[in-house]
Amino acid sequence: MSNLRFAMFGTGFWSRFQLAGWYEAGGVECVALYNRTRAKAEQLGQAWNIDKVYSDGEAEALLDNEQLDFVDICTNVETHYPFVKLAAERKLPVVCQKPMATTLAECEAMVAACREANVPLFINENWRWQQPLRDFKRMLDSGRIGKPFRARIHYVNSFPVFDNQPFLKELEQFILTDIGSHILDAARFLFGDAQTLYAHTYRAHPDIKGEDVATVMMTMGDDALTVVCEMSYASRTEIERFPETYVYVEGHNGFLELGPDFWIRETTADGTLAKRYPPPRYPWADPAYDLIHASIVPTQADFVQALRGEGAAETTGDDNLKTMQLVFGSYESAASGQVITLPFTAGAPSLA
Repeated sequence: MSNLRFAMFGTGFWSRFQLAGWYEAGGVECVALYNRTRAKAEQLGQAWNIDKVYSDGEAEALLDNEQLDFVDICTNVETHYPFVKLAAERKLPVVCQKPMATTLAECEAMVAACREANVPLFINENWRWQQPLRDFKRMLDSGRIGKPFRARIHYVNSFPVFDNQPFLKELEQFILTDIGSHILDAARFLFGDAQTLYAHTYRAHPDIKGEDVATVMMTMGDDALTVVCEMSYASRTEIERFPETYVYVEGHNGFLELGPDFWIRETTADGTLAKRYPPPRYPWADPAYDLIHASIVPTQADFVQALRGEGAAETTGDDNLKTMQLVFGSYESAASGQVITLPFTAGAPSLA
């Protein structure tokens, strides 16, 4: 079976790990690169033996000139919608980086454009593909702790995220779009869709424009269990292990915990069972991000399978639209001080 040919839009910090993830997953070949600045695209092309390079103003030429099976959009969020639209107009399937877009209206337009063109839209939402979270989900679904009634997802650390990504300081909306799109999607993966949410945000770093602390409380799933998501890049704690996410679930028959260093503890009337579930390691991963970089591989493998017609992908545009409703609904709640009911649509705040 021949490799699927794709072009990557965007050659910044994450692109080389994205490319490594594609090749680790297998069955694909990157044949062209696009970046606003040609020199950065050429540098990545040389590293990966990709000789077709396009720069600012040449996006349409790339799509028109190259024989492609799909497009991977790894650019800044404000460019996602126009690039998705260009690809959809040419009937090309799209893989797009998170967060999907800068507004909920743009997210809805991206989904609509691909639906109208009858091409798939996949969102590169890799957080839920972390191995410890997949194992936690499997144990939760086993039913050994009984029906869950309360849960907490904890992503709280003091990692100097602005050091290697200084542009984040200039974002008017920061942690809910940057990490919230991950954490709120993980909540959906674990517990189902939300019925209501209430959010509060805070800015601790004095030299940034957006929020770096957020707390979102939701009712989720068929049984409307209470789920609290805690996010912070301004908290120094004893248990922080960037970029790990901790999850705590109370059930009728016990307690399930994903804690530091990938330990999962299951407590029932019979006692506590503990086992460590570390992620796989890849030589191309950045040691500071290897948990996240490892999750790219199964995400991309899921897309390859779907692109070949061998199954449905998990993180489609339609699915991720529900996550983005939580992100932008959280901003609405934080601004209004009100509880939001779901689904939350662009231009139509729904206050409970």
